Amino acid sequence: MDPLTLLREYTIRNALDKIVRVNDEYRFGTDYSFPAAIETAYRSKHGSRYTLETLIYFITNYHLKHVDYMQNARALRIPPVTLPDRKALLDYLTGKIKSSDSILPLDFPNIPHVAPANVDRNLELDGNEFPTLDGLVNEKKSIELIMAREKPIKDRQGMLVSKGRDFYSVLTSAMKRDEERQRMEALQRKDNIVAKNRIESRGMGLGEETTKMRKIGEGVPIILVPSAFSTLITIYNVKEFLEDGVFIPTDVKVKQVKGGKPDCVTVQKKFSRDRVVTAYEVRDKPSVLKSEDWDRVVAVFVLGKEWQFKDWPFKDHVEIFNKILGFYMRFEDDSVESAKNVKQWNVKIISISKNKRHQDRAAALEVWDKLEEFMRSRSR
Repeated sequence: MDPLTLLREYTIRNALDKIVRVNDEYRFGTDYSFPAAIETAYRSKHGSRYTLETLIYFITNYHLKHVDYMQNARALRIPPVTLPDRKALLDYLTGKIKSSDSILPLDFPNIPHVAPANVDRNLELDGNEFPTLDGLVNEKKSIELIMAREKPIKDRQGMLVSKGRDFYSVLTSAMKRDEERQRMEALQRKDNIVAKNRIESRGMGLGEETTKMRKIGEGVPIILVPSAFSTLITIYNVKEFLEDGVFIPTDVKVKQVKGGKPDCVTVQKKFSRDRVVTAYEVRDKPSVLKSEDWDRVVAVFVLGKEWQFKDWPFKDHVEIFNKILGFYMRFEDDSVESAKNVKQWNVKIISISKNKRHQDRAAALEVWDKLEEFMRSRSR
């Protein structure tokens, strides 16, 4: 008996409640049973055949809105009936039409379900009853029929073959990323050890202010920013820019700050997939840095004026930007004259929009990329 025809008969007779699912098969009363995943003769407009499980779930839930039906079916991991097939399939199963062009007959054996001798034939079987020998034989034949109709497409090795694609670059990229992460971890450990040794060698009884400064800068790389409000990046707004990728004008941030101007701000790259993220100190008073602090200075945001580097422990800006990474922040529509001096220095110019804040993140990432590249070169 064809399960599609049988399902149609039960639907027309309003006997769908007689169809019971036991484990992975559907039992039609006490006469027939079929595997839930068996394909039926009804083919979708996409070309694949609907399984018995799909048809039974559809005919018992066709009253639902199609969106709700689709969501429920997917939640139960039952392949749903598509919208283009819905009306024609429903008309066929309910008897409004006798046939359909979507029906392509298949050969199905009769698979009777035989009840045990001590059970009334009028009672439906439950999951705890034992099948007879004839039932097992018929079930075996049904499985053999299904397997005979299977068409192997790929084996587990063939699934891994992809024509025209080379995943070697993915492997090398992953390996390179892992090596970079290891370098950053090594650099961070090195900085922490050096800072710890410096503190231990000098002792801890040198005054509260000196001790506080050492605790703040313990092995952490330093980024210098200008103290002048005429520059875009200051100690007030650097944290939002580098951590959140959002530029907030300094005058706006000054109004939000409570407790006065901070002496030091700690920043980290929050939007990173790396497990190990290096922290950086941001300061705007280079005059208070000691000789050992200058060893930790890795970057500076420049004003574009020579006087910014007055009293720095370097002979000129050439030496400065050979040892320290330089950044110059500007609005993209500023005049070229504003960066006239900067273009003569070994400094990375970062441009941002005055109004398009969604572009700030790309600028912040550019700063991080250059900074991390510089840190890796220092660790070699």
